Amino acid sequence: MTLLDRFAAVARPAPIAMTPGTSRRLWPRLLAHGGFRTGLVLALALLILAALGPFIAPYEPNWPDYAATLKPPGAAHWLGTDATGRDVLSRLLDGAHRSIGAAALVLGTIFAIGLVIGTIAGLAGGIVDTVLMRLVDVMMTLPGLVLAFAIIGILGPGFLNLLLALVIADWAYYARLSRALTLSARQRPDVVAARMAGIGWPRILFGHILPGVALQLAVVATLGMGGMIAAISGFSFLGLGVQPPYAEWGAMLAESRFYFPIAPWLLLAPAVTIFASVMASNLIGNGLRDVLEPKGRS
Repeated sequence: MTLLDRFAAVARPAPIAMTPGTSRRLWPRLLAHGGFRTGLVLALALLILAALGPFIAPYEPNWPDYAATLKPPGAAHWLGTDATGRDVLSRLLDGAHRSIGAAALVLGTIFAIGLVIGTIAGLAGGIVDTVLMRLVDVMMTLPGLVLAFAIIGILGPGFLNLLLALVIADWAYYARLSRALTLSARQRPDVVAARMAGIGWPRILFGHILPGVALQLAVVATLGMGGMIAAISGFSFLGLGVQPPYAEWGAMLAESRFYFPIAPWLLLAPAVTIFASVMASNLIGNGLRDVLEPKGRS
């Protein structure tokens, strides 16, 4: 998602009214969308690999075998071996939960923080809204990539430090968007009618406002899944994420770049999985956007 797309989403939110039958009507429309189906199948395959990878890996992913260094793909090693004789397929499977699982964890944390802060600001208004949004404004003025590098520079390289840095660098955008969607949802006819009927804000929040805001925020998070996987892989490629000898797709790319002329299979395997992850998240996110906001399609 480009910066222009983000500002457009904040400036012109289109809140969704979630009723008990909305989800039942939504799934058939999503499954009828070709791009969503393709992305869903690809995503499920990657999730299965991430969940079962460490258990179905044919070899121990971190044990070197110097008698089998840089072996090309074959019957014994389907994707070949690296410079220390480790099986590439085993490392690819073992690294899947660090790339995909870590991205899901970061986005889930960002989603929760942004949803809570944005909804509170949008409903409370007044001084609460002012204080929270000034904090969001401060965070959004800092370039996310630079802020993440700064946090890692303070805390030091490491996988947990990288995940914390990505959460801190990106939560403010979700809070801003959640607030904008909440403010728009407050003006919907069903919410106004509920207020006129004397229904309290807690019931209105959980029954009318929060489900639709969460759904639209989930679309944005889904679109950001591929970018988050790429970001985690990029930081690991630079040596700031997963540390040796543990496998992660970006770290595998970094290790393979020195051997590409003689062992190209080392580069192709993690590159293809990263590309497939990004494509799956984009297809699912675009499908959700097309179904939920059909008038907004270009």
